[in-house]
Amino acid sequence: MSQVKTESIWQHDKVLPYILMSLKEKINEITAVEKIILFGSRGRLPLERWNELKGKDWDILVQAKCKLKNANVLVEKDYHLDLLVLDKNRIDELYEHIKTKELFPMNELECLMNKNTEDE
Repeated sequence: MSQVKTESIWQHDKVLPYILMSLKEKINEITAVEKIILFGSRGRLPLERWNELKGKDWDILVQAKCKLKNANVLVEKDYHLDLLVLDKNRIDELYEHIKTKELFPMNELECLMNKNTEDE
């Protein structure tokens, strides 16, 4: 992306709601979203260590009914995401042995999202 909202690159409280709401809605207009998964740095590290990732982008994998080419066009200009939208077969093939965190439909980060709501 050419424009980046640098203060939001690593902050889960700004990026996760965008991923789970805005981005999911945009993809759903084209093809049904089955899963949203974090891979890369955040998929491998426990939540407590995410502060080590300051300045890193977000690696997002979306499982949908069909693959979308050039999925990054769905991303708001102020967010820096590595976004892949693939079908289940391709995800199973490519990410079988890669540690990830699921955000949708089962939110493995629910405790983090609840904490943010309580802090407001």
